[in-house]
Amino acid sequence: MKPTEEQQAAADAFHAGQHLALQAGAGTGKTTTLAELARATRRRGRYLAYNRAIAQDARARFPLTVSCKTAHALAYAAVGHRYTARLNSPRRPAWQTGHALGITKAIRIGERDLSHKTLSNAVVRTVAHFCHTADADVTRHHVPRLRGLEDTKLHAELTHHVLPFARRAWNDLQNPDDGAIRFEHDHYLKIWALTQPRINADFLLLDEAQDTNPVVEQIFLAQRDHAQLVMVGDSAQAIYDWRGAKDVMTGFDGTQLALSQSFRFGPQLAAEANRWLAIADAPIRLTGTETVPTDLGPVTRPNAVLCRTNVGAMAQAMRLLAEGHRVGVVGGGDNLRALALAAQDLKDGRRAIHPELVLFATWGELQDYASHDPAGRDLQPLVDLVDTHGTDAILAAVAQFVSEESAEVTVSTAHKAKGREWACVRIADDFTPPKDSDETDDNGRPIPGPIDNGEARLAYVAITGARQRLDLGGLCWIDDHPEGGLAT
Repeated sequence: MKPTEEQQAAADAFHAGQHLALQAGAGTGKTTTLAELARATRRRGRYLAYNRAIAQDARARFPLTVSCKTAHALAYAAVGHRYTARLNSPRRPAWQTGHALGITKAIRIGERDLSHKTLSNAVVRTVAHFCHTADADVTRHHVPRLRGLEDTKLHAELTHHVLPFARRAWNDLQNPDDGAIRFEHDHYLKIWALTQPRINADFLLLDEAQDTNPVVEQIFLAQRDHAQLVMVGDSAQAIYDWRGAKDVMTGFDGTQLALSQSFRFGPQLAAEANRWLAIADAPIRLTGTETVPTDLGPVTRPNAVLCRTNVGAMAQAMRLLAEGHRVGVVGGGDNLRALALAAQDLKDGRRAIHPELVLFATWGELQDYASHDPAGRDLQPLVDLVDTHGTDAILAAVAQFVSEESAEVTVSTAHKAKGREWACVRIADDFTPPKDSDETDDNGRPIPGPIDNGEARLAYVAITGARQRLDLGGLCWIDDHPEGGLAT
């Protein structure tokens, strides 16, 4: 196919040897474009994929002169293979891990009791956070903030207890033969990054650059002196900052170009996408393809229902099951099952081990926190779901899920739907509008508060998963919001 003007501009910059950041909107054919660049040169390159599935798909599309692997695969070949014995070790309970590190008793911080299991989980999460950063040492800002201990002073007290054990845990992980901490793939990636590795290639292609962990960014940028760097992604799809990801594209020192022609959907959906892109102050606007008709309107039989939260996905799945549909859930039902079991533990008077609920002693305590503490507002749908249906009904629903291949309708969170596409999509009702501000309009009605950039990006990801028809559903409130009419 004849390249578009934008694709030709990217090819010209690439063949001129320029370091390049390529903003590629939803459905704009980024992988196809990169593969064409690689085919048009005799230089040898490496394509760094976001996950193993993407790497496998890329191998079939790129020429043999380009090695397609994840950063983890490179790290395993360099140092990770030395830790094979620990990678294959059995899982051990948190209390055993903590005991081996010297965590033997509970502590009290503020009004919360932290068991040795909770402390051990916090230590493991601290190390995991450190491994996603470019930092050389484990420090206080790697310690996670726990539900119920959001106050700065309380978190500082938690850090005082956790940090010495986290540093002991990181030292433990350096031993390739045995240790107290279960060795994970992110551990050898971090160990490799700390060696300041050199990747032998003429050019490097970094995919999904908007969701790059700082540790991978550090490795990638360090190759600048000997390799041409090309990063591709969509800053408007940067939706994983909550787990340490970082959009490395907008601040990249190189030529900034874009792919804005979407081949997935038509002009009507592109216009809707641009509304959210404007709200998110994104660096790109999309153009739909005239020959791909995409309508906006009610969808009675969607191929996919996209939700804001795991709890919202559970509610949608239960509703669809009750209507007699075969339902599949992206990623399976393990997360939903774990939440239901944790809720049941609390209702039975036992402390839960789920990281979201670990600091609550009873179900009533969680109900009070979700109802009255602003930090717990996002747990209110879980409380409502359990109080309405009971955990037995939730667990029974999870047991009825089928594979996506066998499903009539797929339910997913927007996060897990990123990069996926379906013919007909309905947006679930848990995409709630921002709260009203203290100001009123000329008629005395409250003016809605501003839309958070992160929520706008998530909405963009959700709506661009449709090819033929989109039901805005839970995002229809945008039509009445002051920001809904922003020019594209």
